[in-house]
Amino acid sequence: MIKQRTIRDTVSTTGVGLHCGTRVTLTLRPAGPDHGIVFRRVDIDPVVELPANASGIGDTRMASVLEKDGVRVSTVEHLLSACAGLGIDNLVVDLNAEEIPIMDGSAASFVFLLQQAGCVELGAAKRFIRVKKTIEVREGEGAHEKWARLEPWHGFRLKFFIEFNHPAVDGSGQTAEVDLDIASYISEIARARTFGFMQDVETLRGMGLARGGSLENAIVMDEFRILNSGGLRYRNEFVRHKILDAMGDLYLAGHPLLASYTAHKSGHGLNNKLLRALFDDSDAYEITTFPLASAAPAAYSTQLEQEWAPV
Repeated sequence: MIKQRTIRDTVSTTGVGLHCGTRVTLTLRPAGPDHGIVFRRVDIDPVVELPANASGIGDTRMASVLEKDGVRVSTVEHLLSACAGLGIDNLVVDLNAEEIPIMDGSAASFVFLLQQAGCVELGAAKRFIRVKKTIEVREGEGAHEKWARLEPWHGFRLKFFIEFNHPAVDGSGQTAEVDLDIASYISEIARARTFGFMQDVETLRGMGLARGGSLENAIVMDEFRILNSGGLRYRNEFVRHKILDAMGDLYLAGHPLLASYTAHKSGHGLNNKLLRALFDDSDAYEITTFPLASAAPAAYSTQLEQEWAPV
């Protein structure tokens, strides 16, 4: 049987929120079967709990933001992406500010934190959301059109297309595809960093965003080049980060997907609309388990075990 997972030990880290710019302490705690991933604002009395689910997303400007009764937990996608990549189903996430720390702008620090905590299998079957028919959402027209699609697939595969009229992005490749039956999340996706443009900084900060952004936690570009001294971690790091984000956004489904995801210029808002469109059509999906591990796709059996193997 493919079983649910949580972490073994409680672990903590500190960092700065990318958008709010404030320092935050993040603590990950084990959780029992069918608990799901729940964020808790422990700086508020009484503590406010915000479950990680698509219907709880209230703001998608530059990040996925959970909102409940005026309380926010921002930029949840990178941590959720790491949980998806390592197969963590149940987790308590405590934080003492409104935003998950950005760390280095990728999911690598969260992968390290989860690995440090260790993995425990629980005595309950892991639940999957099997997509049974194609669901697609679109926005805009012509050159401004963007779309995202889920299709039936026995496993989890993601393909992303971006379009940025910028020399550094154009030269790095604007398409990436990852089939997690054969590809390693840790080596192929987790280290891809968020990115932005110097000319947008003042506008974003005027909107209350990107106040904690720096060359330490993002790829930053001027009109012509990458400003980070170390360059890129992957040849096509920009589009790989979009896949990293999409994995986190889609994990707000509450369970891992059995689906093929394809997107063109999608973002947090469209990814959320895609999940809501899926759940609005009861014929488009079903909840399933794998009593026999041999019947599960490699993405959730043998490949997942390799991600937890000692390096």
